[in-house]
Amino acid sequence: MAGSQQQIDGSELGLIERRLAHWEREEQVERAGRRIGFDEAEAAFRKDYPAYVTISALDDLRAREYARLDEQDQVYLDYTGGSLYGESQVRAHMALLSRNVFGNPHSVNPTSLAMTQLVEQTRASVLHYFHAPPEEYTVVFTANASGALKLVGESYPFAPGDHYLLTFDNHNSVNGIREFARAKGAEVVYVPVLPPDLRIDEANLEAALELAQPGGRNLFAYPAQSNFSGVQHPLEWIARAKAKGWEVLLDAAAFAPTNRLDLSRWKPDFVSLSFYKIFGYPTGVGCLIARKVALSRLSRPWFAGGTITIASVQGDGYYLAAGEAGFEDGTVNYLTIPAVEIGLKYIDTVGIEAIHARVQCLAEWLLDDLTALRHRNHRPLVRVYGPIDGQLRGATVTINFYDPQRALIDYRIVEDLAAQAHISLRTGCFCNPGAGEAANGLTKEQLAPCFVNEERMTFEEFLAVMDGHAAGAVRVSLGIASNFSDVYRFTQFARRFLNQEIRTS
Repeated sequence: MAGSQQQIDGSELGLIERRLAHWEREEQVERAGRRIGFDEAEAAFRKDYPAYVTISALDDLRAREYARLDEQDQVYLDYTGGSLYGESQVRAHMALLSRNVFGNPHSVNPTSLAMTQLVEQTRASVLHYFHAPPEEYTVVFTANASGALKLVGESYPFAPGDHYLLTFDNHNSVNGIREFARAKGAEVVYVPVLPPDLRIDEANLEAALELAQPGGRNLFAYPAQSNFSGVQHPLEWIARAKAKGWEVLLDAAAFAPTNRLDLSRWKPDFVSLSFYKIFGYPTGVGCLIARKVALSRLSRPWFAGGTITIASVQGDGYYLAAGEAGFEDGTVNYLTIPAVEIGLKYIDTVGIEAIHARVQCLAEWLLDDLTALRHRNHRPLVRVYGPIDGQLRGATVTINFYDPQRALIDYRIVEDLAAQAHISLRTGCFCNPGAGEAANGLTKEQLAPCFVNEERMTFEEFLAVMDGHAAGAVRVSLGIASNFSDVYRFTQFARRFLNQEIRTS
């Protein structure tokens, strides 16, 4: 699947502009009706989802911390890409910086010690938030979840006869570890997801787990929640895999923003996270939460400033620092790291369970409404990739639009029109090619021609190979500040495609 967003050409833009002009002429006539429709729809929603009413405190939170959304008439539906920060988070961090003097923590002078204390305090707060026993787990700060995954990949002691097992629907940062595994002679094995729900077949997984070689290094990686389909894979897999000789890498980047991950109950060896996906601010800080015994088995391929206790030029040797210090290259992002503790306390105050309940109600309503949309000829407007109910799925909804003749509407057109309506969503394949390939029925034989030449393939060449298959999709995702107005406005936007043919070819 394509890995980056592509722009549309001038002819397509001209078509979009004509379509927009048509919609704008209808806008004044429709506005009053939409408001009446919203009031009725919201009343029905609250009746059908009484749990939503019990967490109405989040409406106050939105008005207090995210007022800029409504002031700017923005509909934000890209929480899987990155959450939004509360205003109080930024104020608290700015107050901390403005009232103190902090220095690089790699020293024992007063300003360095003050910063060291805050960094270690934040490290402890991460363990506390995820209920990770400090005697068992430690935290390695990274730039993001991808940085945490690269640490595992480059340091994992793969050898010939070992296995790297992963599910089809992993993020590319997890897929990329396969290159380290293959370079060291390990076998890479994928377990496919099955349409239409894009879940893992348990029998296939069980057979793959039997591949672990006793005494070898076997790593199993999977997402707690797919960033493509929203599918939530069972955390019970962790214990099952470990019992068969696997170490487990859990990608929690899409799961943690709206779900509780309790590491006192579940015991993965490695967990990758990006904090901006949980509470929006700061960016540039993620972490690897690692079991200390698993971390001690990693072997770094290089050393850097801050990772060693002793290094010599003439002696031609070095000693890595123990624990997490041996994996934090150079100086950590020390002025930003304290904002992580502020963010975690903020989420604790709001309540992750309340956030989870709220987005589940909204996502279920959104799925019901979208799947009910039909053209005049009764054909469906959208195709949902993944489960169409709320069972074992998160608030990430990926779709494509189809016209009355079942022709795919280019996702790039949808995104451009959404932007005109002040709706922020995401399109493409979301760095998750395996899920997209499975969802669209693409085979190994169809995709092989894309990689026969060393020269980089263009997006247009890739579309030609796809021969009518979808090369991307539209993703809508909900989070801490989402409310009914957001999902209602998106479904009203979606209705504009009913009975419309806006193909460009």
